[in-house]
Amino acid sequence: WSVHVPSDVTGELGKMVVLPCTFTHPYKTFDRTLTAIWRIKEPYNGTIVFKCISQSTSELCKTAISLKNKYKLLGNPRHKDLSIRIDNLTWSDSERYFCRVELSGDIHDKYFFLFDWEVRATAAPRIINITVTSNGDRTFQARCTAEGEPAPTLTWTGPPHSNLTSTTSMNHRVTKELQYLAHDGKYTCTAVNSHGRAEGAVYFYKFKASNSAFFLILIFVPLGIKVLILLVIL
Repeated sequence: WSVHVPSDVTGELGKMVVLPCTFTHPYKTFDRTLTAIWRIKEPYNGTIVFKCISQSTSELCKTAISLKNKYKLLGNPRHKDLSIRIDNLTWSDSERYFCRVELSGDIHDKYFFLFDWEVRATAAPRIINITVTSNGDRTFQARCTAEGEPAPTLTWTGPPHSNLTSTTSMNHRVTKELQYLAHDGKYTCTAVNSHGRAEGAVYFYKFKASNSAFFLILIFVPLGIKVLILLVIL
């Protein structure tokens, strides 16, 4: 027996990735039932994501299980190739995968376990959300959230601003807050990792108290006209 697998596999988010797995066995010919199984997380009790069964050398390996219908057999287990394809790679597909073949026959030859490796999803940065908020104490802050793998580095640029920032991260998602906005204008958040960059912008304008009443009039006068028209129609 021998096995040939990579130590890890990297795929781009949203695209397909191939998990190669080939092996050898001591039989010159094997015409009995063959079962190929792929699991995640654990080698023996982990969730089965793919399983196919071939009853004889003249029969292709028929898919019995394909979790979410996104796992496809690429190789031919009768030709000692258990390779599969994962379609539409997602963050949740970043797992440890275990490849296994079962040859029916003597109890000592029935189960042969192949080593595992890790699948990692990579992605260029993407801006998820960008906002300006107030704490109610007349101070404002801009917040930018982006995701990517590796986790992107975020940078704020724009009008003169304080260097007071706070950064939080969880897995592939990062949030950076720019505190104490003081100048009107366009604030740009740039996210960068080894696969690319992305930008998002927010415009900040702080109205003075003397103009607040005029601002409210602009908002509410059109609403008042609509109500008046509705009353006339009724």
